[in-house]
Amino acid sequence: MRSTLFVIPLDLRIPLGPLGSIPLFGLGLLLAIWILLGVVAFVFVVRKHGWKSLPISTLMIWGIVAVLIHEAPRLVPQVPVYGYGTMLFLGFLTAAWVAARRLTHYGYDGEIAWDVGMWGFIAGILGARLFFIAQYSERFFIQGRSTAEVLKSLVNLPDGGLVFYGGLIGGVLGYFVFCYFRRVRPLAFADIAITSLFIGMAFGRIGCLLNGCCYGDVCDLPWAVTFPQNSVPYVSELQRGLLTVSAAHSLPLHPTQLYSSISSAMLVLLTWVYYPYRSQDGEVLAVGWLTYPVLRFTVEFLRGDEIGRFGTSLTISQWVSLVMFFGAVIYCFWLRQRRHSTHPLLQSVQLPPARAAA
Repeated sequence: MRSTLFVIPLDLRIPLGPLGSIPLFGLGLLLAIWILLGVVAFVFVVRKHGWKSLPISTLMIWGIVAVLIHEAPRLVPQVPVYGYGTMLFLGFLTAAWVAARRLTHYGYDGEIAWDVGMWGFIAGILGARLFFIAQYSERFFIQGRSTAEVLKSLVNLPDGGLVFYGGLIGGVLGYFVFCYFRRVRPLAFADIAITSLFIGMAFGRIGCLLNGCCYGDVCDLPWAVTFPQNSVPYVSELQRGLLTVSAAHSLPLHPTQLYSSISSAMLVLLTWVYYPYRSQDGEVLAVGWLTYPVLRFTVEFLRGDEIGRFGTSLTISQWVSLVMFFGAVIYCFWLRQRRHSTHPLLQSVQLPPARAAA
């Protein structure tokens, strides 16, 4: 477990010998490098593709990062780099990059993947947080807390509190909104996007391991893991009377975070390999949609952080998995009745002839 990877002091200055020193953040070295890279990229894209090829989303991201670099020292004295957030960010970058490369391979603009990635990422984080708040509302709306304290707890992501199924719901809503405005065929793109979704999940679950959340039940297997004092598993076991205050770490637990990460990696391989053999749009989505809830339902039996719901031993995630699985079955029947072939990703273009059979 390593919830905080390292801490970046924002008042750090870079020595330049007899020239003195220059701030790293603010109006300093990092901002100069970022502006230089932005100008070089801007000139390269304009010369090669023209003004109209500049995606607005990319320009917005570049500008936001520049503002954050400049204003960072005024906002906070130092920035802790959290393991969970880092893995989410790496997962997003990897998933979007893979989707962009695949779109380019099949004759489409790879920027579509980055644009939909931003929509899905932001909507997914919001949905994951709202699902967690709804599931564990008693942790936030505590009697005696002021409104400011409640609001602070609601947005305090470094303490954890994201539920994948909530993120999936939010991400899907953001995805359909994006497809509607950009005139992208949702099913055609979903067959590519589902693989990238599982890539992001594989990274995210490693983040869960670093953060100490989504932990497993007690086990005596050789690959069992323990968590240090004051971690979420340690505190939970202490409250349940399974540990004494003198214990140096938690009991050995199933590394369910790694189980989930490995199962996500398996789904990446499955959906990637199946894609060239699909006979109609939405088939790869069906494969991922059917398989994921089965794997999630199974892993939940080894989790130690959730209790049964609705008078049963099944966790809330298992109940959602059941709903998701039966929804996938209905979707497969609908897809079979539809019997359509593959279509161009964009509604305004024809399918590239060289890739039509893929």
